[in-house]
Amino acid sequence: MNKEFLSVLEQLEREKGIDKSLLFDAVKQALTISAKKIAKLTNPNAEIKVDIDYEKGDIHVYIGEEEVVSQEFGRIAAQTARQVIIQKIREAEKENIYNEFKGKEGDIISGVVYRIEKQGVILDLVGKVEGIIPNHLLSPLDRLKMGERVKSLVYEVRKGKGAQILLSRKHEGLVKKLFELEVPEIYEGIVEIKSIAREAGERTKIAVFSKDDKVDCVGACVGIRGARVKNIIEELRGEKIDIVRWSEDIREFIRASLSPAVISKIELDRENKRAKVMVSNDQLSLAIGRKGQNVRLASKLVGWEIDVRSKEILEEEIKNLAQIKSVGKKLASILVDAGYRDISSLAHAQESELAKLKGIGDKKAIKIIEEAKKMLESNNENT
Repeated sequence: MNKEFLSVLEQLEREKGIDKSLLFDAVKQALTISAKKIAKLTNPNAEIKVDIDYEKGDIHVYIGEEEVVSQEFGRIAAQTARQVIIQKIREAEKENIYNEFKGKEGDIISGVVYRIEKQGVILDLVGKVEGIIPNHLLSPLDRLKMGERVKSLVYEVRKGKGAQILLSRKHEGLVKKLFELEVPEIYEGIVEIKSIAREAGERTKIAVFSKDDKVDCVGACVGIRGARVKNIIEELRGEKIDIVRWSEDIREFIRASLSPAVISKIELDRENKRAKVMVSNDQLSLAIGRKGQNVRLASKLVGWEIDVRSKEILEEEIKNLAQIKSVGKKLASILVDAGYRDISSLAHAQESELAKLKGIGDKKAIKIIEEAKKMLESNNENT
């Protein structure tokens, strides 16, 4: 029996990937429970002792000083042992799955759509292991079908009754990992991904840099005839991707991040990481993008607050504010920078906030607001 016992444990170790010492502990625990059930009938206060020879597989169970012969355990004892062993095996399997996938958080994984439920999409990852893409972590463009193979990011692995593997198709890390898979130069470390900004289902901007002057970072990511980036766009169901050349020169980086818009001028506030970008009227909508998406993604990509303004409109705003008696052209420019872009905004300004601006104290702030109110009333009467 001892050889057969060891053989079974070794088989479980191979098939389930569970350390044999854990199985020995499970057997010991099961036999202890079984022996206690027998002891209740014969010697309830006796000490229970279970000895297992891990090399030979010999098992000895003692109730007090008396060794219990295996046949005395009976049907209930055998069932208890079996249940405890099965439970330990399941616990160990779940622990193995948790440990394996916990180390894969942030990595990409491929799976097959196994079920589609109200709370999300269930993927079959590796045989018996399932992962879930919750609805809020799906891309708006995802229309996944049963049996379809998709790539996802291992977003989080939680420990509960078992390992819960949360996947994401929405996280920007998925785009990064797709580029690493598709572009050998990134995988080899020649081309580096500096930053990513993503609005899943619509557009992603990715900034790249080449450590080798002979390798064009943008060209490497695009691939011959756009083959590499096309594969990534296909996996993302048609999401647009802008590949931007990263630069140490923040002005150059901002220009690249706002492309294809042509930039006329950039003024930097390095202390607060703010950039005022001037463009001509015909480039304004291009720079800002649909619903402000282009400038919003550019700001996230660069890590600076970017304010895009039309040069012509800015000059017009300064000219309008300069009509107030207490405000000259220089002060009008300061007011516009602070967000006061018309007479109405000045008329409704808070004195305390206005007084904080350079060249304006408490008295002047009151005067400017009063003059702005009078001018606004006059303009309303004339209209």
